[in-house]
Amino acid sequence: MDVQQVEDRDIEWVAQNVSVIAVVGLSPNESRPSWGVARYLQAKGKLIIPVNPGHAGHDILGCKVYASLTDIPKDAGVQMVDIFRQSSAVAGIVDEALEQLPDLKVIWTQLGVRDDTAARKARRAGIMVVQDRCPKIEFPEFL
Repeated sequence: MDVQQVEDRDIEWVAQNVSVIAVVGLSPNESRPSWGVARYLQAKGKLIIPVNPGHAGHDILGCKVYASLTDIPKDAGVQMVDIFRQSSAVAGIVDEALEQLPDLKVIWTQLGVRDDTAARKARRAGIMVVQDRCPKIEFPEFL
């Protein structure tokens, strides 16, 4: 078990400094948690880049959907990857993010999603990792 805890000051830094967020698993369905969280982040001034292979080429929340992190232009400035996928998918997403996103600062997994091995790998690469938490719940205190 990964015992590294994320402090409030870390969440505050993310809330105040991260402006471009790739949302992996973003659904076009307004009743899905991913849609509500992405809409909240947009309302707080964050640029959302949807990632969902089933909807690639379409728009969600007015933003072009990409099939994978690899398909996002490297100059898009993605600073955070917010993962709405099963825990078993996290390792592959982290590997892809580390390889493809030169401006990456944060890997964030949503409530109920965690992979401690992938988290350690990302932290060794200098990336902040927040697991099993939701920015829509965590950010209001700091924005």
